[in-house]
Amino acid sequence: MQVVFMPSVKKAANVASWTFLSNHAHVLLCIARDAEVRMRDLAAMVGITERAVQRIIDDLAQAGYIDIERDGRRNRYRINGKLKLRHPVEEHCEVAELIVLVNGRQSSHSKN
Repeated sequence: MQVVFMPSVKKAANVASWTFLSNHAHVLLCIARDAEVRMRDLAAMVGITERAVQRIIDDLAQAGYIDIERDGRRNRYRINGKLKLRHPVEEHCEVAELIVLVNGRQSSHSKN
C-alpha cells in the first residue's frame, strides 16, 4: 500500500496566490469600466485596503495616467490611454491597449 501525502489547502480553490497584473493595473482597469467608481468599491474589487487604493490613485495621477475631476463629493477619473506602460517588457504598449485586451473595449472616458 502506497501512502500519498496531500497537503491541506488553506485558500479557496478559486483564489490565486499570485496574479499576472499588479494592483496598479487592477485599479486602472476598474476605473476604465466605471469612471465614477468609489475608492471603497475599488478596494473591494481589487482585494486591497482603501488606503492602498488611495496610494495607487495618487501614483497613477502623479505619473499622468489618470486625471481626477471632483464632482461634488465624488471623483470622476479620466484615463490617458496614450501613455506607455512602465516596465521595459511592455513599454512598447499603450495603456489603451491593456484596457482593450483585458476589458474587451476601450474606456469611453479616456483621453486619446
